[in-house]
Amino acid sequence: MARQQERARRTRAALVEAAAIEFAKRGYAAASVNTILEGSRATKGAMYFHFQSKEELARAILTAAMEMFTDVTDQWLKRTDLDPFQLLHGLVLDIATLFRTNVIVQAEFRLIIEPEFYADVKSGAGQVWGRSAFEFATRAKAEGLLREGVEPEKFTRVLAASLAGQRYMADLTSQSGDLALWFEEALEVVLEGMASSDWIENFHREGWATVESYLRE
Repeated sequence: MARQQERARRTRAALVEAAAIEFAKRGYAAASVNTILEGSRATKGAMYFHFQSKEELARAILTAAMEMFTDVTDQWLKRTDLDPFQLLHGLVLDIATLFRTNVIVQAEFRLIIEPEFYADVKSGAGQVWGRSAFEFATRAKAEGLLREGVEPEKFTRVLAASLAGQRYMADLTSQSGDLALWFEEALEVVLEGMASSDWIENFHREGWATVESYLRE
């Protein structure tokens, strides 16, 4: 029984990964079930044992991506050893790494712009890290790190739009390897306009925290 359960788990994981590769490459409508089956080395019967339709398979990817984003954001939200903007910087870099290296996250980003999944934008993985950015902005305001008149809602909205634009540009220019740098640049531009003068002055002097600081548990 345990061996059968493990085999079923591996088959399901292989189907999800193969589907993610196909969705990330072609989008939902053009994705081929046969290509997914070839990539996963699963039979059609095995696929329909785990997933009743291509849409259900796509929604499994959306769920998996949300879990990944939740894991990453939770790790940063529980930390208080650095100031909120430094922690947000670490989160943004981790998100860039996910976009660059993780096919599940890449597929989720492609799926949510498809007509079949427009509604999922409001509850999707992007909302997970967006809420985390808002939490860091709220902490920053409480600590006097936001410029007078700047509210966490405005900060988060402008940052999210900037990062989304950079993500699309990476696809358009086939320069996904530069995504972490572009995300960092977007965050810095937003901070230059919205962070307090004291924070900006200190940042110009000391820059971002060291890698060792980001790795600290």
